[in-house]
Amino acid sequence: MNRILKHRAFKTTVIAATVMGVVGVAQARDQIRIVGSSTVYPFASYVTEEFGAVTDYPTPVIESTGSGGGIRLFCNGVGEGTPDISNASRRIKLTELERCQENGVTDVTEVKIGSDGIVFAQSSQNEALDLTLEQLFLAVAAQVPVDGELVDNPYEEWSDIDSALPDREISIYGPPSTSGTRDAFEELVMESVSEEMEAYGGEGYTEIRADGAYIDAGENDNLIVQRLTEDTDAFGIFGYSFLVENPNALVASSIDGVEPEAEAISAGDYPIARSLFFYVKNQHAEDVPPLYDYVDMFVSETMIGEGGYLTDLGLIPLPEAEREQTREKVAERAQLQVSDL
Repeated sequence: MNRILKHRAFKTTVIAATVMGVVGVAQARDQIRIVGSSTVYPFASYVTEEFGAVTDYPTPVIESTGSGGGIRLFCNGVGEGTPDISNASRRIKLTELERCQENGVTDVTEVKIGSDGIVFAQSSQNEALDLTLEQLFLAVAAQVPVDGELVDNPYEEWSDIDSALPDREISIYGPPSTSGTRDAFEELVMESVSEEMEAYGGEGYTEIRADGAYIDAGENDNLIVQRLTEDTDAFGIFGYSFLVENPNALVASSIDGVEPEAEAISAGDYPIARSLFFYVKNQHAEDVPPLYDYVDMFVSETMIGEGGYLTDLGLIPLPEAEREQTREKVAERAQLQVSDL
């Protein structure tokens, strides 16, 4: 692939389409349909533009629906009205794969493309904070322990949680329940903290407060970034790539003393690190000829390797051995099994 493509201006004309799920027989078409994660969207959008530019196929249609929403559309069935690929910022759930199979989507390949960190950031007009996972949990949980009893979250300002934190109202723009980022945040922050708290009886607690302190900001992480530049007292929760793309506008909090930096995320030292995926509906390959050409381009070293095009957008590459494993799974059309989850 010509290296000058890396310097070509990123196009903003990626087509968005609402994909309706219809179970049936796929009809031949040469335009790939992709749904899913807003975190993976910038990476997939770059690949779709490259694919449209250097092949004879049209640029794939891509829509940012959130991981959960994308997988739901993907699993609606096999046929003309269903997507070929679903991007995800967390692994598909067992219940989701079972629903896929119930609807006839029985041949799916899981493709891991890289690592990502969930950042907790604010306007760069403020000083960066060093938060603990527990402080972050106490800021967002619907119920928290007070004197050994669970009560509705009483914390209105950060200093109510810890006097060393700012006297600022707790206001957090975050992803909705359909988002893979939300799923990962609940697992890596809320479950991990609450399981260690006696008040929750050793069970993971993931209910997020609904009193206005946590604001559902939708699936478009760029809107969260925009809101933080306007509401300089607020914080936002989103993927690392959006921090990379807005270095002058945002400052991220360190978590348990670790900064959200590429090396720390890749090594697993950053506490809120996760993997990124996309899922391929192999049953569409015969009737959607460009499908595997697109997948091969996405997992190439040119895209996801060290120094690949997508690292400029904030993708954190997998170790070399894992990248090779990803390409082997793609080449073999490895079928994801319920027993794998």
